[in-house]
Formats: sequence, structure tokens, C-alpha cells
Amino acid sequence: MRDKKKPGKSLDAMPEKDSVVRHFSPVSQSRRDFLESTGATVVATAAVSALGLSTASAQQTDPGAAARTAISLTVNGTLHRVEVEDRWTLVELLRDELDLTGTKIGCNRSECGACTVLMNGTPVYSCSQLAVWADGASIQTVEGLAQNGQLSPVQQAFVENNGPQCGFCTPGQLMTATALLMSNPSPNANEVRDALVGNLCRCSNYNAIVEAVVAAGAGEMQGGAA
Repeated sequence: MRDKKKPGKSLDAMPEKDSVVRHFSPVSQSRRDFLESTGATVVATAAVSALGLSTASAQQTDPGAAARTAISLTVNGTLHRVEVEDRWTLVELLRDELDLTGTKIGCNRSECGACTVLMNGTPVYSCSQLAVWADGASIQTVEGLAQNGQLSPVQQAFVENNGPQCGFCTPGQLMTATALLMSNPSPNANEVRDALVGNLCRCSNYNAIVEAVVAAGAGEMQGGAA
């Protein structure tokens, strides 16, 4: 842009022009600024037309407003009645609203399994479940495994068999293993591998994880839950 302090004609001394002409004066606005502002206007107008909305109705819509729905769900045995934005995922509700941060967000696209929780006893990726879909559901997170200060059998088996490494994937591994042990109290190594195929470990500690789940299903540790 031109330096306004350099010698030249004073803006006050210049003859008054039409307001549109003044707006596009090279002194007050650079060519880059002009192109960026007009380009944004064109894109916005095209978007409104494509959606079949009138310009007036589009201007009246609050872009910051989001639809909200009141839901109720039971998490780790506690009933919660909350109002959620319809765009929130279940993991966002658990972490940001209920402060249950044990559930981790890994890939955020249903690939790594770090966000696995149990919904009505079934393992689900909470990053790919909308919070509104959990209305009326029973959710169990990793925080719900230990009871009265005692680790669940599967948690204890992970500790004894060095299952966790960095620990980021561990909550998801524990929840999937818990679901497996509820349906199959004494799985063998191959059955554990099949069940945990959707839970990735970036530390590649798979052998220890499999050993931990097999151990959790043995003897007094049957069921994987206290």
C-alpha cells in the first residue's frame, strides 16, 4: 500500500467523489484487499443461491446458532439429563460436558479404537456416535470399570502383564476386552486377537495385551469385571 506520509496530494484537498469511488481509492485500499473482499462477497452470494435461500432470509439466520436437543443417558450407573448440540459426538459429550476424560480421541474417524466405550454392553467408537443417538442408552467408560477403589480383573491383568505402554490406547483396549469377557469368560489368544482387531496400539504392544486379556479370563478373573 502507498505510504500516506509521503509527499503528495492531501486527501482533504481532493475533490469529493462518489462514495463507491472513494471506497476503492488505491490510497485507502490495496488491490489485494479489494480482490479479497469482493471474492468473499461473490462466494457468499453463490452459496446462498445454491441453497435456494433469499438474501434477506440468509442474513436473518444466525450462523453461530446450533440446534440443541435434550437427552437423558446413564453413564457408569449415573443418570444424566443434558442438552446437547445435535452435531456433538458422544466422545465430546463424555469428555467436554461430563468431564470423563479417560475416553481418548485418537484418529477421530473410526480407525484406531482409542475412544471405545460400551453402549448397552456393545463396544462402539464414541467419536463416530452422535450424542443424540445415545438418548436412553446405558454407557460405560473406562472410569466405570474400577469399583470401590479396586481395579477390575481386566485392569489388574493389564498391570500385571505390562499391557499399557504409552497408555493412550489402553482405555479403548480395556473396554473392548471387558465386552469380550462378558460374552466369552475364557477366551483363547486367537479369540482375543479377533475381538481386539479394531483397537490399534501405536506402541505395538499387542502380545502383552493379548496375554493380559487371556489372563483376565482365567480362574477367579472370569467375566472381566468385579
